[in-house]
Amino acid sequence: MITDGPVAETRSPLVKQIQTDLVVVGGGLAGVCAAITAARAGIQVVLIQDRPVLGGNASSEVRLWALGATSHMGNNNRWAREGGVIDEIFVENTYRNRDGNPLILDTILLEKVVEQPNITLLLNTAAFEVTKSDPDTIQSVRAFCSQNSTMYEVSSRLFCDASGDGIVGFMSGAAFRMGAETKEEFGEQFAPDESYGQLLGHSIYFYTKDTGRPVRFVPPSFAIKDITAIPRWRNFAVGQDGCRLWWIEYGGRLDTVHETETIKWELWKIVYGVWDYMKNSGKFPEAETLTLEWVGQIPGKRESRRFEGDTMMIQQDVIEQRRCDDAVSFGGWAVDLHPSDGVYSDLPGCNQWHSKGVYPIPFRAMYSRNIRNLFLAGRIISASHLAFGSTRVMATCAHNAQAVGMAAAICHRDNLVPRDLLDGDRMRGLQKELLRTGQHIPRVQIDDEDDLATKATVSASSELQLQSFPAGDDSIPMESPIGMLLPIVPGKLPRFQFHLDAKAATEIHIELRGCTREDSFTPDEVLASRNVPVDAGRLSVEVDFDIAIASQRYLFVCLMANPKVAVSLSDHRMTGVLSVHHTLERKVSNSAVQDPPDDIGVERFEFWLPQRRPAGKNLAMQITPPLSGFGPGNVITGPERPTSGINAWVASPDDSSPSLNLTWDHPVTIRRVVVALDTDLDHPMETVLMGHPESRMPFCAANIRVTDDSGRCLAEVSDNHQTRCELTFPATQTRGLKIEVSGTDNGIPVSVFRVRVFE
Repeated sequence: MITDGPVAETRSPLVKQIQTDLVVVGGGLAGVCAAITAARAGIQVVLIQDRPVLGGNASSEVRLWALGATSHMGNNNRWAREGGVIDEIFVENTYRNRDGNPLILDTILLEKVVEQPNITLLLNTAAFEVTKSDPDTIQSVRAFCSQNSTMYEVSSRLFCDASGDGIVGFMSGAAFRMGAETKEEFGEQFAPDESYGQLLGHSIYFYTKDTGRPVRFVPPSFAIKDITAIPRWRNFAVGQDGCRLWWIEYGGRLDTVHETETIKWELWKIVYGVWDYMKNSGKFPEAETLTLEWVGQIPGKRESRRFEGDTMMIQQDVIEQRRCDDAVSFGGWAVDLHPSDGVYSDLPGCNQWHSKGVYPIPFRAMYSRNIRNLFLAGRIISASHLAFGSTRVMATCAHNAQAVGMAAAICHRDNLVPRDLLDGDRMRGLQKELLRTGQHIPRVQIDDEDDLATKATVSASSELQLQSFPAGDDSIPMESPIGMLLPIVPGKLPRFQFHLDAKAATEIHIELRGCTREDSFTPDEVLASRNVPVDAGRLSVEVDFDIAIASQRYLFVCLMANPKVAVSLSDHRMTGVLSVHHTLERKVSNSAVQDPPDDIGVERFEFWLPQRRPAGKNLAMQITPPLSGFGPGNVITGPERPTSGINAWVASPDDSSPSLNLTWDHPVTIRRVVVALDTDLDHPMETVLMGHPESRMPFCAANIRVTDDSGRCLAEVSDNHQTRCELTFPATQTRGLKIEVSGTDNGIPVSVFRVRVFE
């Protein structure tokens, strides 16, 4: 029994003191990925989240699909899904949650965090005070949990602010900004003027459900009455719910930190007014049996504070894809700015201007310039309003945060602060550790002296020679240009043969295109072209561009539009080869050509996009002589995705027992093997609302078996669906490893991007 004892004037809540290696404040995707990365690297982490679930804007509380450089497959960033922990989350969510239920995503994020013994998770706990050991150094954070009436005082040498509004950075005195910079400050030609806006607003979404019977809706008194107050009111349609209504946005003219509750109420007024209009205006008879299933209780925030690091990313870094020695991550979403008046604006809901490819993000943007032990993660990293328009999206934020988590682990191990990692050797050490975890850093490859695979001789049971994509039963009219994106090795280009069905005698124009920007997939350079006469009927045509290619690269063989002709398709698919269409994705563009005004510093180019499965079949074709470059040596050298080359070993389709063999000239001790597989990094894997054609990617090998030089099985995995498969076993001495890989779908040839072997 508990009694209150003597009467007291005041009482304090229970106080718990925690000492840890890293404090992460904010449990959105950025905070989650930073915490998991740091914990897996061996340090103790306290993750403080002021909400009951993890995920932030991706959670069931907001329900925005998480995206990054893939941009709904609507730009030219091929194979651009972010790697590492965030990729692991995306793949797991697609595997378990193919239909995009936000509640399932909540459970996956919680599971990933609580599985880490090095993470202490504090949910429903809001940080509200910072103590400092000196003007430039944070000593502890105080946070209160309303659910258990407990005050936490968490002390550490290192802190990461992933809170969205930057509460730790703000309280600690870290330099920050809000609003848009002028054109003059950084020479950003697209910097918005005062009439366009200063901040991006908040959004609240709603879901509907068909009950199968008529449902009344009596609106609350606070719902807006005049739907025409919203200039785009005619765009509302039944079935357009969830984050497809991202443009229900408000608050860009207000203080998006301190006036969030005001903004939320206005968004509630709008949402319930919109539903009143759909249910009761008489213009939507199809809404008769629909009911509101869910309305967001908190708004999804886009922009508030941005903190200053040792560099500030600007428009030119994004558009020109500027290189930096301290690159640790990448982005690829458009520069995506919204009018400050949001849903009440006469302007379009957004302006999205894409770059020709992905761009690197520097580590110098991921820590405070004046608080020496404060990392920055999420949308608050050091970027101008313009660059923020691209870096703010969740998958990019998460990918950056993985770099922060690894950097924190190194700083703890070596008694450093974030800025110390700019030293050349230390930065290369950070980049190496990130690459080991599957992080992709454009154009960064670091020799890994601890990876025994790089010292091995590698062979394989077979190697693909790409001779053909056999014709299936389907064809597609050439009403718009269509092409094949192919990995080409140095030497004379082979001849290409296509199978056509022409309504009448005509001529088709075929172009060979490349990309002027390294490791990009924008076909902005015509290397050669041919006009090929075509008779009426079914026939095959061959094109010989008669040129030599000097270096490994991807090229596009483009059949330009001719509505008189249909081209045959193949049912065969494989790693690193795609058909692409000169078209648009309406989620991120209004045209198949990005055609910006001359004075905004953005490039003009065409979009050539793949289609989502089950569409997006390859063109039926023959290649003479066959394409090579799919050899086993790729698994110990290149990135774990296609870039300038395919970077993968691909087995022959006829190989019934595909395997890789690694041999050393002396015995080596091995405890761990990591195999990087193809989970279709071109697929965005939107986390909610949108469904996916498969739960397990058809290119991904399900079965991996590792044996030593005596044939003894060291480890095996079946029913794998993840990009990176890690196999551990007791220390073993051997001169060789055999890695058997099988279990792709629909006859797709087995492939492996990378093998890493560690003692």
